[in-house]
Amino acid sequence: MELPQNNVPLNVNVLRRESVRLSYIEATRGAEGATEVWQEQPARKQISFMDERRGKTPPKRSSRGRRSVSQSSTDSYSSASYSGSSSDEDDVSPREKHQDATSAQVHTNGASANKGRAKTQTNSKGFSDFCVKNIRQAAFGRREIEIAEQEMPGLMALRKRASGDTPLKGAKIAGCTHLTAQAAVLIETLVACGASVRWCACNIYSTQNEVAAALAEAGYPIFAWRGETEDDFWWCIEKSISSEGWQPNMILDDGGDLTHVMYKKHPHMFGMIKGIVEESVTGVHRLYQLSKSGTLTVPAMNVNDSVTKQKFDNLYSCRESVLDALKRTTDIMFGGKHVVVCGYGEVGKGCCSALRGLGAIVCVTEIDPICALQASMEGFKVVTLNEVIRQVDVVITASGNKNVVTRDHLDRMKTGCVVCNMGHSNTEIDVDSLRTPELTWEKVRSQVDHVLWPDGKRIILLAEGRLVNLSCSSVPSFVVSITAATQALALIELFNAPAGRYKQDVYLLPKKMDEYVASLHLPAFDAHLTELSDEQARYLGIGKAGPFKPNYYRY
Repeated sequence: MELPQNNVPLNVNVLRRESVRLSYIEATRGAEGATEVWQEQPARKQISFMDERRGKTPPKRSSRGRRSVSQSSTDSYSSASYSGSSSDEDDVSPREKHQDATSAQVHTNGASANKGRAKTQTNSKGFSDFCVKNIRQAAFGRREIEIAEQEMPGLMALRKRASGDTPLKGAKIAGCTHLTAQAAVLIETLVACGASVRWCACNIYSTQNEVAAALAEAGYPIFAWRGETEDDFWWCIEKSISSEGWQPNMILDDGGDLTHVMYKKHPHMFGMIKGIVEESVTGVHRLYQLSKSGTLTVPAMNVNDSVTKQKFDNLYSCRESVLDALKRTTDIMFGGKHVVVCGYGEVGKGCCSALRGLGAIVCVTEIDPICALQASMEGFKVVTLNEVIRQVDVVITASGNKNVVTRDHLDRMKTGCVVCNMGHSNTEIDVDSLRTPELTWEKVRSQVDHVLWPDGKRIILLAEGRLVNLSCSSVPSFVVSITAATQALALIELFNAPAGRYKQDVYLLPKKMDEYVASLHLPAFDAHLTELSDEQARYLGIGKAGPFKPNYYRY
C-alpha cells in the first residue's frame, strides 16, 4: 500500500469521518433551504459517574436534557442510521428549541437575550408543527424511506388498493410507535388512505432522526428524536394528542403509553375514540386489565396476538435482528458461548434458533410448562436463572415480565457478561438498581455501557435495558411490512365498523384479515396457492376463499 506524502500513516477514523461528512453534504445539498455545511466540531469529553464523584464538573446543560444515567449518543457510526447533526446545538434539546421559539413568537417584543434561540424549525413550506432533531436531514431520511418501501410489498400493495376509495377518510389517528423508516411507510400509507395523523415515538432510543425529519418535511406533525429524556418522552405524547382544532378519534399504540396518557389525563377525549389498535404484549396486557375492570370505554384490537404478528414479527424478525444488535454493539463471537434466554415465547424461540445456528450453547428459563416442553423438545436445556447465572456469557430477556433479572442476579454475573432485553418493556432488567454510588458507569459506544463493581468486575449493558434490536440495530423491513399491514387493516376495520359490531372490549383481528395480509406478501416469493375444489371445500366445511383455519387453530 502506498502511504501518503511525508509517510503519514492512514488514519481509519479520519477516513470514516470524511466519508460521513461527504454523505451528509450530498444528502443535504438538494434540500430546499439547506444552506448550512458540515463543520468539524471538537470532540466533547464524556464525563463518567466516577469523574463526578471526584469533583469534576460536567458541562452545564439544561435540566430538561439531562438523564440520570449516561447520555445516549446520537452520532455513532455503528448505529442503524445516521442520526448526527452538523450544528453546535447538539447539546440543546429539540424540545427546548421548540418551546423557546414558541415563547418568542408569543412575546415578540421580549428581551433581546432570547433572539439567538428564538428561531423555530420549519420545513421548506413554512410548516412548523413538529419537533425533530434536525429538519435539514430530511433528504437523507427520504432515501431511507424509499429503501424501506422496496422491501415492504404488502403495505405498498395495500396503499395502492385502498388509496382509491380512501377507507380512512375522516380518521384522525394519534400514533405512538417506533419511529423508523418502516413506520414512515405505514404513516404515509394511512395518509394515502385518507387519514390525518399526529405521531410520537414509543421508545426513546429507536427513532431514526433523519426519518423523523423527512416526515416533518412532508408536512406531518412528528414529535420524536433519538435520545429523548423521560420527560421529553411524555411531552411528545402530549403533543401528539393535543392540538388546537384537531381531535383524535383513533389510536395506534405500541406499548400502551399514549392510551394510558389519554385515559388518565384526557378522559373526555378518550371517550370520543372510535377504536384502539395495540401491537405489544405490554399494551395488550393494559387493555385487558381495563376490560376486566369494566373501565374500557372503547373497542380495541389486539394485533399482538394475531398470527401475522406472532409468527412473523416476533419469531422471524427477532431471529435476525437479535444477532445484528449483538454484533453491532459487542463484536462478540457466539461459537461456544453460554447464553441464557429468559422466555420461550415467539421472541424467545427466534432468539434461541439464531444463537444456536452460530454455535452458541443456549439454555432457556420458563414459567409455562408447555413452552418449557417445547424448548426441551428442541434440544434446549430448561433451567432457572439462579442455576446458571455465574457461568453464562450472555443474558437475554424475552418474557414481557418485570424484574426477570434482578440486582442479585447482576451481582453474581461473571465479568464481561453481556446483558440485554428483547421484550417490549424496559422493566425486565432491574436497571434502576444499578444506579447506586458504589457502581460506576462507563460509556463505551452508542447504547453500550460498562457497569463496574468495586472489585473490578464489569458487565456490558445494552440500550440501558430497552429493546436491543430496535435501539442498537434495525429490523427487516419485509417482516415489518406484515405487521404494519395488519395494523392498517385493523384501523380500517374499527373505523368503518357499523355501530354495535364491536363493543367496549378487546378483540383479535379476524382470521380473514390475517390471511389477506399473508396473501399480499406471497407475490414477493412468486408463491402460488392451490385452490380448493368445491368438493374439497364441502368436505372441510369451509369456503373456497377462506378463512381456512378456525380461530382456535395454532399455527
